[in-house]
Amino acid sequence: MKKKILLLPFMALLFLVSCTDDDSSDKYADYIVARPLVMSKAEFANSVDIIAPRPIEESGKVYTYKDYIFVNDKYQGIHVIDNRNPQQPVKIGFINIPGNVDISVKDDYLFADSLADLVVIDISDIENIALVNRLENVLQGGMMFPFEANIIEDVEYDYQNDIIVGWTTTTERRLISEVEKSGWGFFTNDMVAMESASGGTTGQGGSLARFKIVEDYLYAVDSHNINVFNISDMDNPQALEDVYAGFDIETIFYNGNYLFLGSMRGMYIYDITDPAAPSKVSEFEHGTACDPVVVDGDYAYVTLRGGNMCGATESGLFIVDISDIANPELAVQYPMDEPYGLGIREEKLFVCDGSSGLKVYDKTDINDLKELNHFEDIITFDVIPLENHLIMVGDGILYQYEYLDSGIKLISQIGLN
Repeated sequence: MKKKILLLPFMALLFLVSCTDDDSSDKYADYIVARPLVMSKAEFANSVDIIAPRPIEESGKVYTYKDYIFVNDKYQGIHVIDNRNPQQPVKIGFINIPGNVDISVKDDYLFADSLADLVVIDISDIENIALVNRLENVLQGGMMFPFEANIIEDVEYDYQNDIIVGWTTTTERRLISEVEKSGWGFFTNDMVAMESASGGTTGQGGSLARFKIVEDYLYAVDSHNINVFNISDMDNPQALEDVYAGFDIETIFYNGNYLFLGSMRGMYIYDITDPAAPSKVSEFEHGTACDPVVVDGDYAYVTLRGGNMCGATESGLFIVDISDIANPELAVQYPMDEPYGLGIREEKLFVCDGSSGLKVYDKTDINDLKELNHFEDIITFDVIPLENHLIMVGDGILYQYEYLDSGIKLISQIGLN
């Protein structure tokens, strides 16, 4: 069955046109084109396994647990890195999990999404992992939509026997007239169906995480809901009632008794005093943009990334006063280029500003951030400030930095390709 092309509507106005001396240059534009990754349903159901290290295709989120670093390969699985010596990290394996975007770990049990399924993996022996359980169709959001894309171009596949587990994206130069001629396209029915902290030893994810373990509960956000799981019996997690949280939810962060949800529309705050039933406390609206959030003391730090499917045309860092948790208010904002993840360690603020590199600030005075370091000429995506050093991933490279009084210094980098 052949599918049609879907051109994301308002993005048609945001062509990334390259300037050349060719007289026909104004007839072409650069588009981010997304194509689905397809596999058979039978293969998908029996796909979780650990294999030898392999090159990364598209680096995603990063997660740390004990002496290991886990780097997501979007929609493919997890690269496992032995980090006992941060100056010489070693790739030791790849956990194959089709449709995977997020993980969270507690007491040697790794919880991961595989499209709409939640898989539980015993990683006590990292070289001989064991699939403990697979809860089918418990993650309501299923697969993530490729928001960065301008065009979604499907391929021919048997939708009765095959399944789409993710997307590959490339930047392609195309005739503007041909793209416009294709129209807005549409979602076919099968595509619509497809879309449809502490307590024990846990790991640590970055600000882009959608999974968060808090004591005996796992919270996993999809585009509309908080999926709640009781994991007190980790061999047999119990899916509880989902909590509807709004639209376009992207990230989750935990602080105190609260979950902070980052969405395209704003930041939503939920009280988990009753951990099985998160309740909404307040929200901070900022327009339309992609946004992760981290919290430190009386302030929430939110990066907004525009210029894509998220809707906004400008990007920036918003610092929100949450001293009155029921009435969050914008304190100050700073311009950024294309920010993704961010993190905080004491008075240092780390911002992954996409192709503009890693930016490090002294946030002692939020109204006057002081730049301590700017690592340019690297592409940055997600960051985790650990107690002793900083971990960052971007464009297939894992970076590690040591803290200095006046900033940070690179101590190692390892290519994942």
